[in-house]
Amino acid sequence: MVTKSLERIIAVVVGMIIFGIGQQAKAQYYEIANQLPGVISPALSGSMNYKGFIELSGVAGFGDNRANIIGVTTSQGFQYSSWFFMGAGLGVEVAMTNSDMLSSDVGQARYREHSNSSTKVMIPVFSDFRFNFGNTGGVSFFADVKLGAIWLIGNSYLRLQEGCMTGDAQFYCKPALGVRIPVSSTNQRQAVNIGVAYELITSDNNYNYWNDNNITLNCLGVSLSFEW
Repeated sequence: MVTKSLERIIAVVVGMIIFGIGQQAKAQYYEIANQLPGVISPALSGSMNYKGFIELSGVAGFGDNRANIIGVTTSQGFQYSSWFFMGAGLGVEVAMTNSDMLSSDVGQARYREHSNSSTKVMIPVFSDFRFNFGNTGGVSFFADVKLGAIWLIGNSYLRLQEGCMTGDAQFYCKPALGVRIPVSSTNQRQAVNIGVAYELITSDNNYNYWNDNNITLNCLGVSLSFEW
């Protein structure tokens, strides 16, 4: 009898817990549903903290494979707080190398026979994360990271010192550190950013003299951007 009573008590308690969890989840669902219009409406009306950037950069290559790269990119997204921006972007970059024509007695036949050039246009597509430090009403500091992929335009490969970069997707990473300088006393959203930028492009979709398909470009330089 005691065992049966205990089983009944346990069953009632478990049932109450399940019912409570279900009610709590249901209440949470309705709360989220009620809040959605408040989130969507500002986005549709344009009253959210939209922010845009346009950036010019020039970086010089170092390491075994070197390319000097100049480019222009734009990022569009939202300022989620005074210190954090997140968005997406794309751009156009031109990579220039100072390398001789590939020798016919090295490397893999597949890229010896493929057209290649020492100057190539590239298209980066990326997510952009930017952090501000200090008073945004005056001169402050920023850290920016662009993460995504980059592709060569056209059929020819980019000729490098120790191989070739193909037209397949390459990993793209471009962090920068610098100074943010407001340019308008009436609109604090407008500013010029001057920074030191590092650019990394790498993948194993390429060809090099050592037949392991890994090519990495490391570049260091400066960036200049305008935000609104």
